[in-house]
Amino acid sequence: MDLGLQGKIALITGGAGGIGRAEAEALAAEGAAIAVNDLDADAAHGFAAELSARGVTAAAVPGDVSDPDGAQSVVARAAQTLGGLDLLVNNAGAGGRHLGRTVEEMAVEDWDIIDRTHLRSTFLCSKYAVPLMRSRGFGRIVNTSSMNVTGGGRPGVANYSAAKAGVLGFTRTFAKEVGSAGITVNAIAPGYVETGLIAGFSAEKRAVITGQNPLGRFCQPQEVGALIAFLCSVQAAFINGALICMDGGKRDFHWGEA
Repeated sequence: MDLGLQGKIALITGGAGGIGRAEAEALAAEGAAIAVNDLDADAAHGFAAELSARGVTAAAVPGDVSDPDGAQSVVARAAQTLGGLDLLVNNAGAGGRHLGRTVEEMAVEDWDIIDRTHLRSTFLCSKYAVPLMRSRGFGRIVNTSSMNVTGGGRPGVANYSAAKAGVLGFTRTFAKEVGSAGITVNAIAPGYVETGLIAGFSAEKRAVITGQNPLGRFCQPQEVGALIAFLCSVQAAFINGALICMDGGKRDFHWGEA
């Protein structure tokens, strides 16, 4: 199937590693030029150089997309360097030490960082990208929500669940605002994806998670990348304001065990 992405220009936030890297590689495989954003400038430049060495048109646009000036600069540099912007994948995220506390225990900083990184960055990059897409009469925006929204978040991730629910609400409303311009806005809700974060799970935790999933395994980053490529394609032109679950059919883990 020809996805019609040859010559399209994509910006992937948080694109230097994990799921973002797989998303960038999937779009590149379909002929898209890739702007790699990441907070880690060395990682962004390194991955962009790797893509370029494979013959992909690519550029690094590091920066903090949760900051208004940072997001505006990243989008502008991506368009200026590569000649426009057609596709935006809002993948930037944070977690780690900012998760794992109940609401009563949670520091305000932990709430704010998760909200900014997941929700605010999605708003900011979308805001600055859409005028560029309007000028080209075509646009695809894919946002990253979570199974914590579709299945209910486990204790200790109220900040993350709230941010990802906000991403979904933003997606559904924004899709109605820009659809008439030939721009679609959709969201994905991945389950557990086999990335570096999962690699740190204990064998017991991995067994509980995969044991509860109907498919008996974790999602692979390349599978997320394939979904992103389809949602960005001309073939997906009538999919707008949708949430696509990618969790193997399991949305209600027994969180206390996993």
